[in-house]
Amino acid sequence: MLAACSPTFNWREVRAQPTALTAALPCKPDKDTRNVPMAGRSVSLQALACDSGGATFAVLFAELGDAGAAGDALGQWKAATLSNMRSTRARESPFVPAGALSLPQSVQVVAAGQRADGTPVESHAAYFAHGRHVFQAVIYAGRLKPEMAEPFFSGIRLQ
Repeated sequence: MLAACSPTFNWREVRAQPTALTAALPCKPDKDTRNVPMAGRSVSLQALACDSGGATFAVLFAELGDAGAAGDALGQWKAATLSNMRSTRARESPFVPAGALSLPQSVQVVAAGQRADGTPVESHAAYFAHGRHVFQAVIYAGRLKPEMAEPFFSGIRLQ
């Protein structure tokens, strides 16, 4: 309850247009788009991201064009993220929001590793798919706290 009243985290609902995803972010997000390789082709990866309370919060998504490629794309995305942060330990659990495709690769991953500059970083990420879209919702922080993760991940909705 105290996190909801925190001036550090000003939670707001944002829509990941043109997808069916709405998410809760603790600050006004910046938007960015770039082309990346995913599931054997180049896709436009869109991001809504902001920094608050010493953490970066982001919702990223891409349209694959083929829902059948979602599982492979999610698995590759998770592996690339863990590799980029030079993860030293990670634990995962299933994560299938209502309306998401039920895939074995639809998971939450809590990991520790290093930023590009070598400083320690912790991440809490969720990977899931809906239709032809794949998603990553992620928090990066020097130290993750429950008041960061709980509202962020409970605010993920597919409509």
